[in-house]
Amino acid sequence: MLISSNHISSHNDELLKKHQNKLVYTASEINDTEVIIKKLIDFQIAIPSWALGTGGTRFGRFPGGGEPRSLEEKIEDVGLLHALNNASGAISLHIPWDIPTDYNAIKTLAGQHGLKFDAMNSNTFQDQADAANTYKFGSLQNVNKAVRKQAIAHNIEVIKHGIELGSESLTIWLADGSNFPGQLNFRKAYQNTLESLEEIYDALPSNWKLFLEYKCAEPNFYSTTVADWGQSYSYVKKLGDKAQTLVDLGHHLPNANIEQIVSLLLMENKLGGFHFNDSKYGDDDLTAGALKPYQLFLIFNELVDGMDARGMNHAKDLGWMIDASHNVKDPLEDLLQSVEAIMIAYAQALSVDRKALEKAQEENDVVRAQEILQNAFRTDVRALVAEARLRSGAALNPVELYRAASVRKNLISERGLKTIATGL
Repeated sequence: MLISSNHISSHNDELLKKHQNKLVYTASEINDTEVIIKKLIDFQIAIPSWALGTGGTRFGRFPGGGEPRSLEEKIEDVGLLHALNNASGAISLHIPWDIPTDYNAIKTLAGQHGLKFDAMNSNTFQDQADAANTYKFGSLQNVNKAVRKQAIAHNIEVIKHGIELGSESLTIWLADGSNFPGQLNFRKAYQNTLESLEEIYDALPSNWKLFLEYKCAEPNFYSTTVADWGQSYSYVKKLGDKAQTLVDLGHHLPNANIEQIVSLLLMENKLGGFHFNDSKYGDDDLTAGALKPYQLFLIFNELVDGMDARGMNHAKDLGWMIDASHNVKDPLEDLLQSVEAIMIAYAQALSVDRKALEKAQEENDVVRAQEILQNAFRTDVRALVAEARLRSGAALNPVELYRAASVRKNLISERGLKTIATGL
């Protein structure tokens, strides 16, 4: 389904006066609003192909209908999101769920929707139907060399698919680990994993990056072979300059200081990018900013400060992607909400008075430092985010237009009520 520019313009015309009044007020509260708006226009957040269908749990899944049945329909759905918010200009594919049958046709379709291909994602946490070996006891860490070779070959295959599509990065997340004491020799598991990663790294084109994700637990509950940012950092530092750590916000133990983690990784030039989501108990993959908006702002506060210190391009020098899979929402509405929350946190971080904050820190003025950050967080920047969309030809209120256009109803009409997206 497509939403026309005329449809968007009509929607915006109805909201324009109210928006302009809000924008004037916001501009009176925040300095350099034009600079912030321009940065927001440039900022793009990749949509993962697996987030376009309804999520589920080990207890069940309740699809909402009209889910994408093919890679082509996944691209169309991301194109729809991008038309609504002009901030979702890339799609991240997961192999083997998203193997193209015709690379040129897929690239042409993506181009028609203004989309690029973000990081490619490998899958060694599931057994594939035609696989000779099982990953039941791990993949890159496995004590069986044949299993390790199979996992290595799969990752190299994913790189080849990405080269054809114009991607420039590979994300590796491993389910490797153990469930019981004594099941695994930790040192041998580490060494096997490192040697496997080295083979994959050697297959990377010169302009590519390897992002190594970490996760504290699940599906293994005694040990995880890449369990935290320190373990990921130890691997990527050994691999080389093209290897970096990827941070998924849900992949931490309770109360972990994620903003400190990203600050240090950025300082060491080993922060590759993000999987944005939110959580209450674990890796819940909830809508970004739904539960911990202040933490999301604090993370972006450190990112903006660290990127500016290194002279980095905010939009291009790190990988930005959502990793969400909600069970009871329309997945496209969920993604629109996540993008909005991320853009708000980014705008708030851009509005922080850096000179005043640095002065407060140097003077050990704890109260003043806290006030500066909390004032930025409590200031409503939604008008700036909406203005960035307006100037880009997108909708002032994407969720409202999505509902007014009866998008889900139309997708069900086109695709059917019982369709289920792959990768969930």
